Amino acid sequence: MPTPRSALVGTVLVYHVVLLLALDGLAQLLQPGFMVAIMEGSQIPLAMAPLLGAITLSCAVILAIPRLAPLGAVLVTGFLGGAIAIHFRLGEVGTPPQIICLVLGLAAWVGLYLRDARIRAVVRAPA
Repeated sequence: MPTPRSALVGTVLVYHVVLLLALDGLAQLLQPGFMVAIMEGSQIPLAMAPLLGAITLSCAVILAIPRLAPLGAVLVTGFLGGAIAIHFRLGEVGTPPQIICLVLGLAAWVGLYLRDARIRAVVRAPA
């Protein structure tokens, strides 16, 4: 059973990931200048930004709902893995965007592990 402190740390981690994903999703929807430059630099058509923003926001919302958070973490992991793959394809190995995606994915899962007994049970289950 987690301590109240570890559950709080887990909750803070998960909601930091939710906040950052929500901000990213909103930026993709609103398409400010910096986001246009990022999309063009990643060779993603600007017309796809609203769809990517909607997907990002959907993942953030699902992760934010405690009962659905494990599903949200799976979706976030897949989405961030795709972002890492795009940068890898562009020859941008070990760049800040890749590291940020990796850290966000880890933070989502570590946060869930600290606050959710279901995740701890799966991790500790015998093979």
